[in-house]
Amino acid sequence: MRDLNEIIKELILRRERGKKPITLLAVCPNSSAVLEAAIRAAVRNRSIMLFAATLNQVDFESSYTGWTQADFVRQMEEYAYKYHWSGPLYPCLDHGGPWLKDLHSLAQLTYSETMEKVKKSITACIEAGYRLLHIDPTIDRTRTISQPLPIQLVVERTVELIAYAERIRLASGLPRLAYEVGTEEVHGGLVDFDRFEQFLNLLRVQLHEKNLDQCWPCLLVAQIGTDLHTIIFKPDVARRLYSILAPLGSMVKGHYTDWVENPEAYPTSGIGAANVGPEFTAEEFKALSELEEQERVILEEIKIPPSNFIETLQNVVVESGRWKKWVLPVEEGLAFSELTSTRKEWLLKTGSRYIWTNDQVVAARNILYKNLWMKEIDAQDYVIEKITRVIEKYIRVFNLQNSVDTLGK
Repeated sequence: MRDLNEIIKELILRRERGKKPITLLAVCPNSSAVLEAAIRAAVRNRSIMLFAATLNQVDFESSYTGWTQADFVRQMEEYAYKYHWSGPLYPCLDHGGPWLKDLHSLAQLTYSETMEKVKKSITACIEAGYRLLHIDPTIDRTRTISQPLPIQLVVERTVELIAYAERIRLASGLPRLAYEVGTEEVHGGLVDFDRFEQFLNLLRVQLHEKNLDQCWPCLLVAQIGTDLHTIIFKPDVARRLYSILAPLGSMVKGHYTDWVENPEAYPTSGIGAANVGPEFTAEEFKALSELEEQERVILEEIKIPPSNFIETLQNVVVESGRWKKWVLPVEEGLAFSELTSTRKEWLLKTGSRYIWTNDQVVAARNILYKNLWMKEIDAQDYVIEKITRVIEKYIRVFNLQNSVDTLGK
C-alpha cells in the first residue's frame, strides 16, 4: 500500500501536468454500517478510501462505536475480506490533541493529564496500523474562545506530539507515517492567511530543529468556508491555500464537507482530501426511518409487537444529552422539547451516531430487522446500500473512480 505522502505529491503533479484533479475521500467511521458501506463503495468504484476516526469514535478507552483502534482496523479488514477487496484502505486519526475527546473536557482534565491520554491514544493508533495522524493541539480549555493559542505554542505542541509519534513508530519498526496538522475551527487561530503562513514557517523551523524534516505534513486543515452549519465551500480560498502549500509538497484537507453545495469544486480548487461523517449518519437514520414505515405496513397484516425504533432512538438521544453539543447559541438552556421540529430532527439525525451501540437501540433495531424479514426484506443490506450511494456521490465528484489503478500502485 502506497505511502499517503507519495499520493499527495502525485496529486500535485497531476494538477501541474493538466491531468484530471483528484480529491481523496476520508469517511468518518461513526458506525459499523458506515464502515461497511465505505468498503462496498470502494470495491464498486475501485477507489482508494481513507477513514478519519476521532477519539470520540474510536479509542482504547471509551468510544461511542465501542471500538478500540485495534478493533476498528480488524473490523475494516474483515469487511475487506467479505468483499474480496485488496485495494488500499487507510485508517487515520482525526483531531488528535488535548481536550478534543469529549470525556477529557467533561472530566476537566489538566493539560498534562489530557496530553498523557492523547499520547496513549496515539500509541494505540500506531500499533493498530493507522497510516495518517491528524495532530491538532489547537484547543486549550484553560482559555476562552476569544483567547486563541499563540501560534508559537500551537507549533510547539504540534511538534511535541509528532516527535512522540515518531518515537513510537521507530521503536515498533513500522513504516513511515503521514501527518495532517491544523484545524478548521476559528478558535484554533489558523484562519487568516498571515497566521497560516506564520504557522507553516514556524513549523518548518521547529521540525528541522528536532531532526523531523521527514515528518512535514502532507495535509493541512484550514477554514475553507464550511462548518457543521454552513454548506458553501469557497474555491477561491482553497486555490490560494493550494498555491501556498503545493510548493511544500502539501495540500489542504477539508473538514465538514457534509452536504456541501459544490463538492465538484474540491478537486479543481486543489483540495487534497476531505472528511465526511454526519451526512452518512443522517442517511443511516433516514434509511431506518423508511424501514420503520415498511414495518408499519407489515404489522397491519401480521399482529406482532412493533419495534418502536425511532421512538426508542429519540428517547436515548435525548437522555444521553449528546445533542446539547450541537445546539445553537439561541438554543442554549432550552429543553429538547422546546426546540423547533426542524431542529429536533436535525439534532436527532446528528446525535444518533453517539448511541447506535446503546443496548436499547440495538434491541429495537434487532426487532425491526426481524419483523421486516417476515416479508424477506434484508434491512441491514437496505441500510448499507443507502449509505453506499451517498458515499459514491463523493467518489464521483472527487474523481476517485478507478483511483486504485491511477494512484494506489
